[in-house]
Amino acid sequence: FKGLCMSGLWGCFDEFNRIELEVLSVVAMQVESICSAKRMALKTFWFPGEVAPIKLVPAVGFFITMNPGYAGRQELPENLKVLF
Repeated sequence: FKGLCMSGLWGCFDEFNRIELEVLSVVAMQVESICSAKRMALKTFWFPGEVAPIKLVPAVGFFITMNPGYAGRQELPENLKVLF
Protein backbone atom coordinates (compact mmCIF):
# COMPACT_ATOMS: atom_id res chain seq x y z
CA PHE A 1 0.00 0.00 0.00
CA LYS A 2 2.95 2.32 0.63
CA GLY A 3 3.91 2.40 -3.04
CA LEU A 4 0.34 3.06 -4.13
CA CYS A 5 0.05 5.97 -1.69
CA MET A 6 3.33 7.54 -2.73
CA SER A 7 2.55 7.31 -6.46
CA GLY A 8 -1.20 7.94 -6.44
CA LEU A 9 -1.88 4.75 -8.38
CA TRP A 10 -4.85 2.43 -8.07
CA GLY A 11 -4.45 -1.20 -7.08
CA CYS A 12 -6.84 -4.09 -7.51
CA PHE A 13 -6.31 -7.09 -5.24
CA ASP A 14 -7.89 -10.25 -6.64
CA GLU A 15 -9.31 -12.93 -4.32
CA PHE A 16 -8.53 -10.77 -1.32
CA ASN A 17 -10.18 -13.18 1.10
CA ARG A 18 -7.50 -15.82 0.42
CA ILE A 19 -5.08 -13.80 2.55
CA GLU A 20 -4.51 -15.19 6.04
CA LEU A 21 -6.49 -13.58 8.85
CA GLU A 22 -3.38 -12.25 10.65
CA VAL A 23 -2.29 -10.43 7.48
CA LEU A 24 -5.80 -9.08 6.92
CA SER A 25 -5.66 -7.47 10.36
CA VAL A 26 -2.49 -5.58 9.40
CA VAL A 27 -4.06 -4.60 6.07
CA ALA A 28 -7.12 -3.26 7.91
CA MET A 29 -4.93 -0.95 10.03
CA GLN A 30 -3.08 0.31 6.95
CA VAL A 31 -6.24 0.90 4.92
CA GLU A 32 -7.80 2.72 7.86
CA SER A 33 -4.71 4.96 8.13
CA ILE A 34 -4.86 5.78 4.41
CA CYS A 35 -8.60 6.54 4.49
CA SER A 36 -8.19 8.79 7.53
CA ALA A 37 -5.30 10.66 5.92
CA LYS A 38 -7.35 11.17 2.73
CA ARG A 39 -10.35 12.46 4.71
CA MET A 40 -8.11 14.97 6.51
CA ALA A 41 -6.39 15.96 3.21
CA LEU A 42 -2.96 15.22 4.69
CA LYS A 43 0.15 15.34 2.50
CA THR A 44 1.95 12.75 4.66
CA PHE A 45 0.86 10.14 7.19
CA TRP A 46 2.22 7.16 9.14
CA PHE A 47 1.24 3.53 9.29
CA PRO A 48 0.92 2.24 12.86
CA GLY A 49 4.37 1.45 14.22
CA GLU A 50 6.21 3.15 11.35
CA VAL A 51 8.84 5.80 12.00
CA ALA A 52 9.18 7.38 8.55
CA PRO A 53 6.31 9.43 7.11
CA ILE A 54 4.61 8.25 3.92
CA LYS A 55 3.81 10.74 1.16
CA LEU A 56 0.14 10.66 0.19
CA VAL A 57 -0.97 11.39 -3.37
CA PRO A 58 -4.75 11.77 -2.94
CA ALA A 59 -5.58 10.00 -6.23
CA VAL A 60 -4.62 6.65 -4.65
CA GLY A 61 -7.29 3.99 -4.73
CA PHE A 62 -7.55 0.32 -3.91
CA PHE A 63 -10.15 -2.24 -4.85
CA ILE A 64 -10.66 -5.87 -3.93
CA THR A 65 -12.37 -8.90 -5.41
CA MET A 66 -13.53 -11.86 -3.35
CA ASN A 67 -15.06 -15.28 -3.85
CA PRO A 68 -16.82 -15.95 -0.55
CA GLY A 69 -17.95 -19.41 0.35
CA TYR A 70 -15.13 -21.31 -1.34
CA ALA A 71 -12.75 -23.57 0.61
CA GLY A 72 -9.68 -21.78 1.91
CA ARG A 73 -11.33 -18.35 1.92
CA GLN A 74 -11.35 -16.12 4.99
CA GLU A 75 -14.21 -14.01 6.25
CA LEU A 76 -13.04 -10.39 6.30
CA PRO A 77 -12.62 -8.90 9.78
CA GLU A 78 -15.35 -6.36 10.62
CA ASN A 79 -12.86 -3.47 10.79
CA LEU A 80 -11.87 -4.25 7.19
CA LYS A 81 -15.41 -4.88 5.89
CA VAL A 82 -16.51 -1.36 6.76
CA LEU A 83 -13.68 0.13 4.70
CA PHE A 84 -14.70 -1.55 1.43
